[in-house]
Amino acid sequence: MRRVRSADGTQIALYEYGDPSAPPLVCVHGYPDNARLWESVAERLAEQFHVVTYDVRGAGNSDHPRGRSAYRLDRLEEDFTAVLDAVAGDQPVRLLAHDWGSIQSWHFVTSERLRGRIESFVSISGPSLDHAGYFFRDRRPLREKVSQLVHSWYIFYFQLPWVPELGWRKGWAHRAFAKLEASAGGSAPADGERTLPDYVNGLQLYRANVLPRLLRPRPRRTDVPVLAVSPDGDAFVTTPLQTDVARWAPNLSVQVVRGGHWLPRNDPGLVTRLTLEHTRRVAGWQV
Repeated sequence: MRRVRSADGTQIALYEYGDPSAPPLVCVHGYPDNARLWESVAERLAEQFHVVTYDVRGAGNSDHPRGRSAYRLDRLEEDFTAVLDAVAGDQPVRLLAHDWGSIQSWHFVTSERLRGRIESFVSISGPSLDHAGYFFRDRRPLREKVSQLVHSWYIFYFQLPWVPELGWRKGWAHRAFAKLEASAGGSAPADGERTLPDYVNGLQLYRANVLPRLLRPRPRRTDVPVLAVSPDGDAFVTTPLQTDVARWAPNLSVQVVRGGHWLPRNDPGLVTRLTLEHTRRVAGWQV
């Protein structure tokens, strides 16, 4: 592990696998995980890449800043930029992300400040919040919107003051969460993959970003080649929300796969294969 300093002084913990001279690939985890989510995937991908994972601010061994504004998407972009500067230099990176890692990574690939620094993006179970805002405004089947709202019930729960924190600290929220994870055959996280601060601090990601972006979405576009991976048993994100984004990402591929929300944990071999195939399609690189 080593640390890099973000623009606001937050220290970000990062972890490296494979040959540092190999092409860089950065993995971004979601909520309520930390970088350990990627261990099995990273060990497999390290045969071809210099794999870098990092603890998102508020999680794992990274600093845990207080205050909602510290978790805005622009701050997360600064963290990602600090990681790129430390491990990739002028090289463009391949990007692999899951859940809230994908949500913030959509912000990265649509950022003018990061243009040219990301070669490809594999997004698993995480849409752009801006794209989601347009999803609910578009003329589309009402059943799709209602289905996604039902899947997203927890987002509104997370907006409540102090109740979600109490649920994590008392344990009853963990039990409800475990049932949802198991609903599509998902496996439980290993010891150390999640800690209480991961659960509690990460709530600020939702509070700082979700409602402002859904209510005032921006037309964020990218030319980066994107592979949107949608597990068919995802308890939180429906396939249309993840995949009906070609007007924002014209270089888009879609893969609907069997499985639940935590695909990197439950099927690291599949995630590895999809990432390698996408890289080959994008760069023509023999892997």
